[in-house]
Amino acid sequence: MAYLIKAESQARIHKVQELLAANKLDIALVYYDEFNIGNGWYLTGWCPQFESGAVLVPGQGEPMILGGPESEPFAKLDSMITETRNFTVFMVPDEEYPNATIIDFKKLFEELTGRLGKIKRVGLVGAGRMPAAGYQQIVEGFSGVELVDITDAFVRLRYIKSEWERQQIRAAFKLADAAYDAMKAKTAKGVSEIEVAAAGEYAVRSRSASGFGFGTIVGSGARSNAVVPTASSKLLEDGELVMIGISPKVNGYAGVVGDVFAVSGSYTQRQQVAIDHLKEAFRRTKAGLAAGKTGKELDAPARAYFEEQQLSQYLVCPFVHTIGLHEAESPFFGPHSNDVLEPGMMICVDISFFGHPEFHGLRIETGYEVTAGGVIPLSPRMDAHFLDH
Repeated sequence: MAYLIKAESQARIHKVQELLAANKLDIALVYYDEFNIGNGWYLTGWCPQFESGAVLVPGQGEPMILGGPESEPFAKLDSMITETRNFTVFMVPDEEYPNATIIDFKKLFEELTGRLGKIKRVGLVGAGRMPAAGYQQIVEGFSGVELVDITDAFVRLRYIKSEWERQQIRAAFKLADAAYDAMKAKTAKGVSEIEVAAAGEYAVRSRSASGFGFGTIVGSGARSNAVVPTASSKLLEDGELVMIGISPKVNGYAGVVGDVFAVSGSYTQRQQVAIDHLKEAFRRTKAGLAAGKTGKELDAPARAYFEEQQLSQYLVCPFVHTIGLHEAESPFFGPHSNDVLEPGMMICVDISFFGHPEFHGLRIETGYEVTAGGVIPLSPRMDAHFLDH
């Protein structure tokens, strides 16, 4: 069963076809793989395992999936786009499928010209992430065709979330609240990081999470310096801080929560100072959230605060980013960003620093829905928790 509903898929395909018309393009090829699922998932509500591929969207008519034979039956069952063609370049290397029909891009080009007429210009999405062999085969198979990179324009279609998308993200943040409770309850001396992660993952999988936006983060003590440390077999020790982060997905859309727990159950006086720095930077960032502001305007208040506190040398990540099919996706509102916060965006306030000689790495994070009248917490309880003095 597809995660994406038909009306959403059709509306998105129509937007891509409008983009093609505006740029005088005949078709679009939208690359995807397990590590770059967003652009393909946006159209299909689906991504293969093991294999990679592309969604082909013509200026008029029905789209198709270009992939490998192992994922073909999976796509026909679960994707909103079910017409498929198989290519060696998208398959598991050296695997054999003697009963599969496998073509090349020259054969596809002949089929498309017979169906659509002369093809002069093709828009590519995600070509920079595509294996060199895949790109070269497209160039050779589509001989004489102009290839145009439309990645930025395509990704901008994903900036403003539809009401259906916002519903999925709201639901994912509710799951993140459940994970938070489970992970906090599990945090204790002698428990492994993996056990803490497992508690959160079970809490959301048992509530029908469709997946995760990133590998669950549990970093205790110096391991938190890794910025995004996945859980290890290390045992938690008294006196340590534990940085946690989990990103459950609902129908492919991510929620998130990030916080810092004390293994002993309460912060020491010095640890509380570090947490207070995070919360103050959080409060200043949230106070500045407003539609119409640029990324550099959103980033400035927390950056100035960390400068005042002589902590800026430990900054790795900006403080505001959008969330959707990825836990962190474009636009990223960093210190040099001119991207504008707009109503309909779903964003996260993500405050962190890493590499501190005493506190190691710390992060707090939750999300908001942007409206013309302000921002609405996606997790009211985490919003209140981080704003609390």
